[in-house]
Amino acid sequence: MALIRGLEQVLGRSDLLAYLVHMTLRIVEIHRVLKPTGSFYLHCDPTASHYLKLVCDSVFCADGNGGDFQNEIAWCYTGGGRSAETFANKHDIILWYTKSNHWTFNANSVRVPYNLDTTKRTSAKSWGSHGSDKQYGPNPDGKIPEDWWQISPINSQAKERLGYPTQKPEALLERIIKASSNEGDVVLDAYCGCGTTVAVAQRLGRRWIGIDITYQSISLILKRLEDRYPDEWPAIQNEMLLDGVPKDIESAKALAQRRDDKTRKEFEKWAVLTYCNNQARINDKKGADGGIDGETYFLTDKAENGKVVFQVKSGTVHRSAIATLNHDRSREGAEIGILITFGKPTKPMINEARQVGKYRHPVLDWEGDRIQIITVEELINGRRIDLPTVRQLVKRADAYGDSDKQQPLL
Repeated sequence: MALIRGLEQVLGRSDLLAYLVHMTLRIVEIHRVLKPTGSFYLHCDPTASHYLKLVCDSVFCADGNGGDFQNEIAWCYTGGGRSAETFANKHDIILWYTKSNHWTFNANSVRVPYNLDTTKRTSAKSWGSHGSDKQYGPNPDGKIPEDWWQISPINSQAKERLGYPTQKPEALLERIIKASSNEGDVVLDAYCGCGTTVAVAQRLGRRWIGIDITYQSISLILKRLEDRYPDEWPAIQNEMLLDGVPKDIESAKALAQRRDDKTRKEFEKWAVLTYCNNQARINDKKGADGGIDGETYFLTDKAENGKVVFQVKSGTVHRSAIATLNHDRSREGAEIGILITFGKPTKPMINEARQVGKYRHPVLDWEGDRIQIITVEELINGRRIDLPTVRQLVKRADAYGDSDKQQPLL
């Protein structure tokens, strides 16, 4: 593409140019699958928005089908730190493009209240006729928003906060989805992260497609949908197609045996999160995990939660792996250590694990080995952790609506 060659002359073969090439390939594909009445919204920060607008112009405005740039929306917000040497950077850019000259825009679905000065102008004279016989006045349902949107970001106290670093507020996605789609339409988020677009699309009766490169994001979205829509969750599961997630031994091995460490790490994430029903913490620090690939927690009768640590092995394992896991378990102060592996445990491995002893839950009628060995085949066949994790117990207490009455169950 001539534009990319031109940008290379300006930017050189830099990280920014690599990012723009990455985005160009994906924007071209999104334009291809977008239906004629569809819209494309691109959220980007000020360091790249001006370059990305050139890319979007070349894709959407030069195809001869009426596609065009519609708005550069400034998402404005307050809070956070401020520099003493510059104006505070408190906005993000959202570029809006349409594929044809017949696009969906549901103005009445996104109207907002007029400001106080506007509502004071109540007479026809004050609103005026603008040179015609038609008189203008305020719409009783409010005004169509300007191209700057003041929507609060996710803060530490927000109810919808999941702890995902780039999480967007649902109000932002709700405005976009309501404006540019109808019930039953398909909403695609090619970088879905923690699934805000997916969750809002589900609530608004849209079909959806979410794409992300890491299983950690996929597991977070699954848990978010299950917690947010408990009554609908069985139906959502039946209709949902998960692509790229291991469904058998062969696909699990294919993921585990990838050459690059980053992709191979996705196998570890999948194994731990799947066994814990998507309720675990993953250790992403390469070389600094101390042998621990993930951990989950369960409630006990003490002030601190009980802890389970995981090691995931894709290669051949021996008896020494059990001793190593037990050492790491003790160092981490965990009650239980779990090894997830492809191969079936040998008799020496089983004996080594049994020698560590049992853990009995102080309240629940549950006892299990302190060191456990789970095979990938068992994961594929549906084996899951049989200790209720912290979130499960809290969720169960919330369902009863009375935490004091629920405490004895723990």
